[in-house]
Amino acid sequence: MNNTTITSTLVLKKVIHRKNVQLLLQFPYNDFIINKIRSLKLFAWSKTHRGWYSEFSTEKVELLENTFNKEVQVILDPSIHSDISIKPKRKNRKISEENKEFIRGYVKYLKGKRYSESTVNTYFYFVADFIEYIKDKPLNELNNRDVEKFIEDVFSPKKYSISTQRQLISAIKLLVKYYPNCSIDEIKLSRPKKSRILPSILSKEEVINLLRCTKNLKHRAILAMIYSSGLRIGELINLKLSNIDIDRRQIIVQNGKNRKDRNVIMAESMIPLIMNYVQTYRPTFYFVEGEPNKKYSASSIRAFLKRSCKNAGIVKRVTPHTLRHSYATHLLENGIDIRYIQELLGHAKTETTMIYTHVSKKDLLKIESPLDLAVKQLNETDNHNKKLRLSGKY
Repeated sequence: MNNTTITSTLVLKKVIHRKNVQLLLQFPYNDFIINKIRSLKLFAWSKTHRGWYSEFSTEKVELLENTFNKEVQVILDPSIHSDISIKPKRKNRKISEENKEFIRGYVKYLKGKRYSESTVNTYFYFVADFIEYIKDKPLNELNNRDVEKFIEDVFSPKKYSISTQRQLISAIKLLVKYYPNCSIDEIKLSRPKKSRILPSILSKEEVINLLRCTKNLKHRAILAMIYSSGLRIGELINLKLSNIDIDRRQIIVQNGKNRKDRNVIMAESMIPLIMNYVQTYRPTFYFVEGEPNKKYSASSIRAFLKRSCKNAGIVKRVTPHTLRHSYATHLLENGIDIRYIQELLGHAKTETTMIYTHVSKKDLLKIESPLDLAVKQLNETDNHNKKLRLSGKY
């Protein structure tokens, strides 16, 4: 192969084209690259973008990286990791101007109570949908049955989760506080019980294997940081370089959940990885950036984590929060007091942290099954016969 092929570059971008999110390939004219792309039979030529395109997927990005390997330098444009999506046109709600003004006042009330932007937006959509549902019914005549019918006619058909329905009830309860003239009895509004689902946990060996199978240096630094310090994905995305104190091996998590700041420990083994990552990628403001001074996207982290799990042969459902769950469980198994774990995780209540006592295997492994005890006792009392086995061979 000639030197021009070896030094050629192939840039991968994520763009909107033909009303879809597309993977765009751009490069200086090169017969070798063109023939390779045509052999894949996945890409078409775009005169508009002056490049080859196909519907975007992370699998196609991996395919191109593997196809060209060391023959061509494959460059991932920052747009690859950004949240480019086509927002569906939301139908205009049929709400009277009077009720629109009422909803604006409700949003202003929430902001005055200093709820987070995310909470304000969520509650706004719920209440706006509810007000649209009741149509022209006077607001002062709203009652609990209206809320129940809204859940039955709107929420249930859309198969919203229990946690989402709990958010709806919270939004309505605040609506009652904002407008006490309505006939909704806040006390009788009941939230469905939370699902008591134990978190999925990775073993220590699985975590190490996951990091080993994450070849990209930036991706490995992200996953290692989440696990080693027990960070939420939002805390990782908002983590500033100035809040990482390598000398003291501490990380300052600012404005975490419930607007709480806290200090967490940094693993000593993380220091060489962080130094290597920072020197290679040179982030300017945030620990991890999609573009200079801009936050990395949560969807990108979930996407490459999924690929890393596949490469590591992990079949469990793994999310970034699974690494946080694993961090807490492993601390507990190492004998760390639950109160310290609560502080490191930033939990407001000990009850939240106590869930890890149900998934920790430190004490559970000491419990013997009644079947094992029965077999052991029978073998001890019947010394003349062969040891009892549940299988002829095993």
